[in-house]
Amino acid sequence: MNIQPLLEALGIQEDAARALAGDIRTQIAELQARLREADTHLEHLAITRKTVTALADRLPAQIGSPDLPEHPDYPRILAVFNEVTGPLRARDVCEALDHELLPKNIEGTRAKLKRLVKLDVLTEADTGSFTRRQQPTEHRDQNPCPSLTQKWTSVHEPPS
Repeated sequence: MNIQPLLEALGIQEDAARALAGDIRTQIAELQARLREADTHLEHLAITRKTVTALADRLPAQIGSPDLPEHPDYPRILAVFNEVTGPLRARDVCEALDHELLPKNIEGTRAKLKRLVKLDVLTEADTGSFTRRQQPTEHRDQNPCPSLTQKWTSVHEPPS
């Protein structure tokens, strides 16, 4: 019996198995590298979450900043009040928003201003005259996060 063809067939199968094993090892190495990158990214995200949570705990509570109603005019109305120092009437706000000065537009704006008063964002100084509510000043001079403002004498030395 001639075993030469059998040995050649086995050699071909061994070469194919070696090539397959090499391809799989290459894929494993690539997957391990991707896994290391994903683990590093997860670690960075966890550190970021911990840092943001710690900083958020140090910030003063946002008093008087409720969620605004879902209408594009509300942020625009607040922007108008952020740019002025005195009181505004509904007509003034309509002009600032480039709304046509029709009674229906003025009344609609007045209704929005009254809603902002109910949400404690604005105050009605006089009848029909609105201003931005003043924020409490108790935290104004306090640094909410003193560890961020400490000066370092060098990169490797702790703050003095």
